[in-house]
Amino acid sequence: MGVHDWSRVDDGIFHDFHHAWIEEIKRELNGGLLPEWLYALAEQQVSEFGPDVLALQAPGSKDEMKSSERDDSSDSGSDTGLMVAPPRVAMTLQGAEDFYTQRQKSVAIRHARDDRIVAIVEVVSPGNKSSQQRLEAFVRKACSLLRQGIHLLVLDLHLPTRRAPDGIHGAIWNIIGSSSDEDYHQPADKPLTLVAYQSRLYAGVTAYVEPVAIGDLLREMPLYVTAEGYVSVPLLETYDRAFAALPRRWASVLEQ
Repeated sequence: MGVHDWSRVDDGIFHDFHHAWIEEIKRELNGGLLPEWLYALAEQQVSEFGPDVLALQAPGSKDEMKSSERDDSSDSGSDTGLMVAPPRVAMTLQGAEDFYTQRQKSVAIRHARDDRIVAIVEVVSPGNKSSQQRLEAFVRKACSLLRQGIHLLVLDLHLPTRRAPDGIHGAIWNIIGSSSDEDYHQPADKPLTLVAYQSRLYAGVTAYVEPVAIGDLLREMPLYVTAEGYVSVPLLETYDRAFAALPRRWASVLEQ
């Protein structure tokens, strides 16, 4: 089914769907999409950065981290099953190399060896855009994760607001985009956004952007789990299964 207009229902209804979609994405990832040396958890982000994210980025000494980075580099080879060809999306943007809410869940991809986070799937909630403070907190969190080399897949199914006229991606790209780039502007006929961020330490961030209109079928999107390798997340199937679990009373409102 196509993407619904979630502005027709209050935030609590999307919050319920949000949790169901996160769970479906997690199951899909753990069901064979991820290589065996990675796993996905649905984790609650309580504070601006998520208390477990910063704590688990440094499981050992600097030497151990460097060794871990070398291991990840070898993990990205062709024998891992990860995709390495550039994803086919509507827009690919290269960021600068030198950039430095409410309770909700995201999917954290962790390395099975030391449980550190390598990637996060974040479903944007209306609350993330409901005030300047919450919008800035989300953007700071995203930029902080990317600065640490953590890859992101951000799914924004909510219409642009006065605070974020170019969606969540536009707000993030204002911080990490290259000064040589033109400013990102959300296409008027496709106001929703799917965006995968490939974070390569010392090489900047690449954004793979797919603008979406209400009613469009969601496409698969890349989720980078190493500097060069990614898996394709089946958003349409997971969205449909999560929507099927929504109470019929509210599903009928969205289907009108």
